[in-house]
Amino acid sequence: MDAALDWDTTPAVVTAQIVTGVGGVGKTQLAAALAHRLWGARRVDLLVWITASTRTAVVTGYAEAASKVTGIDDKDLDRAAARFLAWLAEPHPHRWLIVLDDLADPTDLNGLWPPTDGNGRTMVTTGRRDTALLDGRHVLNVGEFTPDEAVRYLSGKLGHQPYRLDQAVELAADLDHLPLAMAQAAAFIGDAGPRMTCAEYRRLLVDRQRSLADLAPNALPDNHSKTVAAAWTLSIDRADQHRPVGVARPVLELAAMLDPNAIPIEVFTTVAAAGYCGYRLGRPVEAKDIEGALQLLRRFSLLAVDDTVVRLHGLLQRAVREAIEVDDQPALANSAADALLEAWPDIERDAVLAHLLRINTATLHTVGDGHLWTYPMEVRVWRRFIAMVSRRSADGAHPVLFHAGQSLGEAGFAGAAAAYFQRLYDNACARLGINHPHTLGARHQIAFWRGEAGDARGAITALEGLLADDLRVLGPEHPDTLTTRNNIAYWIGQAGDRAGALAAFNDVLADRMRILGPHHPDTLNTRHNMTQWQHAVDAIENLTVLLEDQSQSLGADHPNTLGIRNNIAWLRGETGDAAGAVAAFEALLADRLRVLGPDDPDTLNTRHNVAHWRLMAGDVTGATAALQGLLDDQIRLLGPGHRDVMITRQAFAHRQAAAGDLAGAMASLDELLKEQIRLFGDDHHGAMITRDQIAGWRGRAGDWKGAATMYSALLDSQVHSLGPDHRNSLITRSKLAFARGVMGDLVGATAAFDELLVEQVRVLGPDHADILNTRNHIAHLRAAAGDLVGAAKAFGELLGEQTRVLGPDHPYTAEARHQLPYRRLAAGDLPGAIAAGSDAVHAWRTAPRVDRAVFVDLRRDLADWRGQNGDVDGAIEDLTRLYDEQVGDLGPDHLHAAQLRVDRARWRTVAGDRSGALAELEKLHDEQVRRLGPDHQLMLILRSYIAELLGGGASAEERTDVI
Repeated sequence: MDAALDWDTTPAVVTAQIVTGVGGVGKTQLAAALAHRLWGARRVDLLVWITASTRTAVVTGYAEAASKVTGIDDKDLDRAAARFLAWLAEPHPHRWLIVLDDLADPTDLNGLWPPTDGNGRTMVTTGRRDTALLDGRHVLNVGEFTPDEAVRYLSGKLGHQPYRLDQAVELAADLDHLPLAMAQAAAFIGDAGPRMTCAEYRRLLVDRQRSLADLAPNALPDNHSKTVAAAWTLSIDRADQHRPVGVARPVLELAAMLDPNAIPIEVFTTVAAAGYCGYRLGRPVEAKDIEGALQLLRRFSLLAVDDTVVRLHGLLQRAVREAIEVDDQPALANSAADALLEAWPDIERDAVLAHLLRINTATLHTVGDGHLWTYPMEVRVWRRFIAMVSRRSADGAHPVLFHAGQSLGEAGFAGAAAAYFQRLYDNACARLGINHPHTLGARHQIAFWRGEAGDARGAITALEGLLADDLRVLGPEHPDTLTTRNNIAYWIGQAGDRAGALAAFNDVLADRMRILGPHHPDTLNTRHNMTQWQHAVDAIENLTVLLEDQSQSLGADHPNTLGIRNNIAWLRGETGDAAGAVAAFEALLADRLRVLGPDDPDTLNTRHNVAHWRLMAGDVTGATAALQGLLDDQIRLLGPGHRDVMITRQAFAHRQAAAGDLAGAMASLDELLKEQIRLFGDDHHGAMITRDQIAGWRGRAGDWKGAATMYSALLDSQVHSLGPDHRNSLITRSKLAFARGVMGDLVGATAAFDELLVEQVRVLGPDHADILNTRNHIAHLRAAAGDLVGAAKAFGELLGEQTRVLGPDHPYTAEARHQLPYRRLAAGDLPGAIAAGSDAVHAWRTAPRVDRAVFVDLRRDLADWRGQNGDVDGAIEDLTRLYDEQVGDLGPDHLHAAQLRVDRARWRTVAGDRSGALAELEKLHDEQVRRLGPDHQLMLILRSYIAELLGGGASAEERTDVI
């Protein structure tokens, strides 16, 4: 049997193995043993196990696998499944094993068979033997023991006490030589007292079969099942007689409601599990009693237990469920659901545990026979400042059904989560009606996860439809109606409509203030949401006020309060205050360590932000130390392949580049990329980010041709995986166009940016920051191509858009405002340069965002432009005012002040005051020569100007003396 399953002994052309046989012969156990052996020997790089009970289960399993290996989260599960199958078929070195366990209907795999590729194999376990399933595939029929094998099996288990083998041949025949039943009988006989023999077990078995036939004549479909069921009930009764007396059966009943392949051990250590056992026994049950019952059930071969999971046979589950009294079924289903919810960690650090909990929830939902839809519920979850609606009802869905979908989305499968809630919504419509609060709640979740999957406009459409029903069913002032409006505003902003988002938030805020009051968490949440779409300076101001209000309402250590501090700190950095951002994040880190502990994801994220802003502030050493410590802890907590670990390694490379080691940065990124491709493939989201960074640093190192080649290949991958309208695809188009421009193809680069601008406006909306970046590139390219008038016009339009979208005080706006007068001057528009320069000076006085030295240079130039434009008196006044300020700041002997006096003297000459100009220059010369010496450059300039002013009024000897 092992040889038939071994990769090394089966023919190389065999890529799909069908393990078939009746229930109870051990098909799943064989597949599990093979998977465990191959994975343990590291002979497969990817192992996917799917319980293939329905086509939906197979598609969902493929979609989750696709998200893991490609990094692409697709809301369309069928498309994601197709992407996974395509990835399997690609030429790569990864060996894979796909196990489709317990296939119920072969037609469910139509179009879903994994490829026949030498790098991987597929194993299907099923009780079916359809021709379409078996044709062309390697079939392994797992049948019953032969009579001799059955007797040898019993002898091996009981041979140390030969008298127990009395009537072993007959017992094997009674059990139809079925391995599962034989194992059950051997465990029972071996555990019983010395009088128990095969003959005595036969007598008990006949009595139990007769009893089952009387109790449920149609419950079990075939003789095999009846035989196994009789053996099981004997063992269950025997286990129940051992200490802790009576606990084994209710523990097995809980297990019968969950996934047979892997039930997390944590489920059985919950208060809910103990509560159900106590309910069944009429007395308190402790955790140690349940632990003892699990060991009893393991001893009687009723289930398998290891350190992490419990496993049992599906036929046993069915037999146990069918023995439950009808009146006890709702309590069992809801207790199992309570246990799952209790076992679910608040922070899902263990991805395997979370996946198993979701699988067990799906199994429970399937076998629970509707009992999970008669449960009082309240769900309220916050996701990125968005309130997941609170839906209360005396009769509705168990919370675990909603929690499983949210867990799926939080694990990175936003598209799969949207599909999950769509199915939950369909179920809710059928069971509760379209107006039930939980039905509306499922619609809200569908919209949210659509948006998280990248379809912001789809989320808006779904929420607007939900709002109409909220208004009709709940009324305009219901908290859930207000929450729907809040979330519509959020997704309007995510779709690129900043002004629309602010208007919608303002409307919601006014109503929440009126209905809920200023200190209600929902009101505070709306105030927080609004700041995401405000200009940075306004956002910081409003968040600071909100921080004080929220600290008073929720407390200084509340997660939402700490979240506000996080946003304030980040915005400080975004507005140019990197040092202030570092100080704020360091203070926040101290509090998150105290409140949340060192291993909390928010704490780790704060440590990353500290390192980021240290680097931005120029503290390369401090950033390096912070990143190294963070990376060590992330690897310890998350494992080396976790997304956050990859991000930190990318940050390390950025630190190397910031220190001037571009070659080292690219080497680090190359090493990271190889590992990402090995683990996930080159189309994985993280791998694409690394490819982008390598291309960027290659360009900065001067190899723009190599960078353009990498960007082009990356764009092909993104269009294939993400689609042409995905923001990452559009960003790569921008970088490729920029590279073309740097290499000298100004016409081609400008055309590429013009085409990109049209697509960005269509996809992202007119106010997106990426569009401003494209406009900036277009303006610079026009200037580089010699179209100075067109460039000046483009820079003026860019400044207007930046002022509207980013606000007048944003650093990018300030830089554009400073550049505009020089662009107009280059285009020959002197009056336009003066007007733009005056605006820039006024803006700087209001909110200084440009370096002061740059500001002083602009004012000197502006005075010169005024003089050139005929306003000589204005030029002299501007220079006098600037000189007085510089003397106050720097002192009268500073070179900048001296230069301003030279400029003023020059314009006084133009104004006709030749003698006054000469007197000022001679005085300046006498003051500076003592300090700088006669050979300083300024002295040479002064003597040249003085000689020029003396002109014909002085002798040649006097002019020569001056020079």
